[in-house]
Amino acid sequence: MGADEFEGAVADALDAIPEELARAMDNVVVLVEDDPPEGFPPDLLGLYEGTPLTERGTWWAAGALPDRITVFRRPTLAACRDRAEVVEEVRVTVVHEVAHHFGIDDERLHELGWA
Repeated sequence: MGADEFEGAVADALDAIPEELARAMDNVVVLVEDDPPEGFPPDLLGLYEGTPLTERGTWWAAGALPDRITVFRRPTLAACRDRAEVVEEVRVTVVHEVAHHFGIDDERLHELGWA
């Protein structure tokens, strides 16, 4: 799967987020990178960097940079056998990282089946 098609899968996963949740997302950008940053596991599929909505106080809004959700293309492709599996893994990864934006931790995501 090429970069454009992969980015399309990420866009489709974002479009599938329920409208009320999408509207509640605040000051967050979603990016696609080929590989995780140095110092992270090479098989990392996604990463949330920022301040979850549940932890933002009145101090937060003053000049805050956007939170970042990054989906990593090469590890995702390496973990999947075919296009359908890539699309499903991208969907799960996007939901997982968006959940972090809403303050849901990995333990709870495991309980819910999204990790």
